[in-house]
Amino acid sequence: MEEESPIKENLFEYIKKSEKKIQELLSQKKMSVIIEDIISSCYDKVTQKNKDENLAVLATGILHYMLTNAMITSQRKIEFQGISLDIVIPDLKTLEKDPKKSIIIHIPETSNKILIKEKIELLECIQPEKQNIWLVLNEDLGFKNKTFEIKKGGSFTNIIFEIVNFVNVQGNDKFKILKI
Repeated sequence: MEEESPIKENLFEYIKKSEKKIQELLSQKKMSVIIEDIISSCYDKVTQKNKDENLAVLATGILHYMLTNAMITSQRKIEFQGISLDIVIPDLKTLEKDPKKSIIIHIPETSNKILIKEKIELLECIQPEKQNIWLVLNEDLGFKNKTFEIKKGGSFTNIIFEIVNFVNVQGNDKFKILKI
């Protein structure tokens, strides 16, 4: 069983406290507003120490919550061919069968470009569609991969919109849930 982290506790405490507001925004499909609100509320506390690691935990928690609420099929924190994966959309079966219809989202707990590059190279062994390996970082480090920055006013607020667009473009009707 995964141990609870203070970052996740802070995140889910905020979500619980803001439940009515979040449900209203969800009904209006305002995913980016929800994410921006969560980041604005949690960012300063999260980044006081262990910034890279804590932001990765926050990003992972937000994504898990938002993917669930957006009803987007995904597999999280899994291992495939000896490689740990943060998030696969929609699932490993699709990744194996048709990589063009699958995204791997990597959320490193570091800003070390060499370590991130090494992980991307591993991910490319199982996801040959390089453009379908997305990164969540606390700053743009110049990678060619689609990158979402988790910070106040950062591009991470648009990640659910981008995921929905990707899934809908693939023409797979079972994913056409959200029309954002």
